Amino acid sequence: MSTVLDDIDIASHAAYADGVPHELLTRLRRETPVFRHRATDDFPTEFWAVLGHADVVTVSRDSATFSSAAKGCLTVENRTDLEAARLLIDQDPPEHTRNRARVNKVFTPRALRTLDGHYREVAGEIIDAALAKDTFDLVTEVSAELPLVAICEFLGIPREDRHQIFAWSNTLIGQGDAEYGDAGLEGAQAAMGELYMYANELAAQRKLDPRDDIITKLLTAEGADALSEHEFDLFVLLLTVAGNETTRNTISHGILALIEHPDSWAALRDDRTLLDPAIEEILRWASPVMQFRRTATADVELGGQAIAAGDSLVMYYASANRDETVFADPFTFDIARSPNPHVAFGGGGHHFCLGANLARLEMRILFEEILERVERFELVGEVSRLRSNFISGIKHLPTRAVAR
Repeated sequence: MSTVLDDIDIASHAAYADGVPHELLTRLRRETPVFRHRATDDFPTEFWAVLGHADVVTVSRDSATFSSAAKGCLTVENRTDLEAARLLIDQDPPEHTRNRARVNKVFTPRALRTLDGHYREVAGEIIDAALAKDTFDLVTEVSAELPLVAICEFLGIPREDRHQIFAWSNTLIGQGDAEYGDAGLEGAQAAMGELYMYANELAAQRKLDPRDDIITKLLTAEGADALSEHEFDLFVLLLTVAGNETTRNTISHGILALIEHPDSWAALRDDRTLLDPAIEEILRWASPVMQFRRTATADVELGGQAIAAGDSLVMYYASANRDETVFADPFTFDIARSPNPHVAFGGGGHHFCLGANLARLEMRILFEEILERVERFELVGEVSRLRSNFISGIKHLPTRAVAR
């Protein structure tokens, strides 16, 4: 068994203050791709860090051996919330399969095709509003807007309330970031409570006025499928936060990458057939969710290491997406990259991202409308990154856009 590497830290929020520590992750992938990480203040137990692409895929696709439910999938110890109802991401089959089916049909490609025209109109409004200004914050005024509008409409949340959803999401995800008050667990719990109260107010309205939205679908389930109030709250929490945080940050990383790689921007402008592979490369490049945890249910070998039943493992997607054994020149931003088996939506298996189709649709439409309207983007200030060991976030991108 490998020993703990006492001088290594890829677990704390501080390790990501300036972005993903790729240099360190690359060294670890080459030397000890599965290794025993010491406890830190942000994750107070030792765990196995899983860094290579193949091992991340193995863990992702074997929920019988690597459980999401045993200790939850977040790198937080002794989660009292797991004692009651659980988030979808903290469940194993068959419970996970049954609950995912409640909303899965809403996110199929067939269901989403009808939204293309509407999202295109919304995207055009967003970009035109930004172009009307001399400078703007690309994150809050462009990247965040379409994902917020989309998830609010799916759930049945009034569009004018989307910025409150944005604020709650930032507090929940940015627990280690000073801009969000260094909220910590208490701040996150307060934001969670406010979101639950809001969700319950919407639920009371839908019971009187049912609509064609996810909230109504969740409320009208009967028999064994009926949800408790807490189970309903958790569904709303997961969909609102996951439905805007990840796509927003991927779009921001993508535009920043295209600003930093003007040849790629020019190639996209000249050849729109590159857009689909470019979106996949942006997803690989951004890796918006950097890690999730699993717990071994039995003694098992992984990456040459003996993992004991009950041990925690953390899959580092941001590392797997730079694995040089899978991706040629992984630190080259290549919008024509093919194949591109990135794990930005997870490594497959039961927990493959529920909203992957929606995220791709939003990105494709927004980038198409940007390419129609924008000659180029110019940074006019410093990139502000989220201090988080979980989400690879960009908080602010001060930007100027030159119209076509």
